[in-house]
Amino acid sequence: QVQLAESGGGLVQPGGSLRLSCAASGTIFSIATMEWYRQAPGKQRELVATLTSSGSTNYADSVKGRFTISRDNAKNTVFLQMNSLQPEDTAVYSCRWDLRVSITKRVQDYWGQGTQVTVSS
Repeated sequence: QVQLAESGGGLVQPGGSLRLSCAASGTIFSIATMEWYRQAPGKQRELVATLTSSGSTNYADSVKGRFTISRDNAKNTVFLQMNSLQPEDTAVYSCRWDLRVSITKRVQDYWGQGTQVTVSS
């Protein structure tokens, strides 16, 4: 059973930085896509950043130039470096991976439990 666990959230002042991590445990055969989502109170969940198996990245317009998604293949971990944070970045951030646990299994998506990011002075 694959499990994803986020860490790195917390309280930061406007203009500050945080780095979120999402680490996978369990057996993984291949990873197709790694993504970060966020959901603020009273708002719909938003796709923030995507990293594909080929290394392509994509970002929401609201975070372009400020957030960077990356991965550590050896540690089965994806990161979200967040710079120049603003109060509107306050949300619960969750990671989502599309992966296969074995060559005989289809691609399925897995979610982490989420980590709170609060940007406030």
